[in-house]
Amino acid sequence: MRHRLRIAVGPVQFRIGSDWAEPVAALARLYAGYPQDDARPAEATVRLFAARPWRRWLRPSVHIGGDFVVPDALPLPLSMGLLAAEMGMNLQVALGWRRHMLLHASAVAKNGRALIMSGESGSGKSTLAALLGEGDWRLMGDEFTLIDPAGGDAFAFPRAVSLKNEAIAEIAARVDPSRLGPLLAATPKGDIRHLIPRTDAVAAMHEPAHPALLLFPRFGGETAIEPMGEGEAFVRLTEASTNYVALGEAGFAALTRLVRETPAFGISYPDSAAGMALVEQLWAEAAK
Repeated sequence: MRHRLRIAVGPVQFRIGSDWAEPVAALARLYAGYPQDDARPAEATVRLFAARPWRRWLRPSVHIGGDFVVPDALPLPLSMGLLAAEMGMNLQVALGWRRHMLLHASAVAKNGRALIMSGESGSGKSTLAALLGEGDWRLMGDEFTLIDPAGGDAFAFPRAVSLKNEAIAEIAARVDPSRLGPLLAATPKGDIRHLIPRTDAVAAMHEPAHPALLLFPRFGGETAIEPMGEGEAFVRLTEASTNYVALGEAGFAALTRLVRETPAFGISYPDSAAGMALVEQLWAEAAK
């Protein structure tokens, strides 16, 4: 394709190609601090393309392709090309990665131990991970957490954090503006702005951490903590994994070990400050 970029995020080497320069330039800025080894073979390929040649210039619309595709996916306008690129990266990992068990979960680490947070869109897991990652935690990722089927360790996938709606202003007040991508307004997911992880999180993205706490956050309502049994945690995580079935027996064994060895809780909280306080409380108790 006309415009190309290679990016390594955690164990995944991406090759991104685009019919337009703008999405690749925006990605290059977000991922400037990440390894970009052109000699390393790509494990995932993303293509941003125009379905018809004239769509490059006349009302340009960006289709997402690559190693794996969603046939019925609607194109995005070129103004959302960065979002299309990020969606393409996530899609290739979700549908094609088999080296680890994938959990749709955010994760942070401290002292070699990982806190994993899983929940539906809007649950607050990405915002909590981003806020904790600006403190004394290492951000491991906000989209996927990778679990080693053999040893059970968690591996990082620290792509640019996708901040949505109210979370944008909350994080923007805490970080240097140079670490924020452009505002993508009125996307299908609302307003979006990407946060570039701290340099220490990127530098340590190949360092595993042992899962020590599982949280299932729910933003809104009164502050509450609900202990969660192994069975419920197992079911929730199977629903949060994009490759649990594909991994077969290895996926079952990895997930069984994770829920048996890692205490799990559901938490509700009315705002980020309350959510972070709950996280710190449960983390201190897990460390005892």
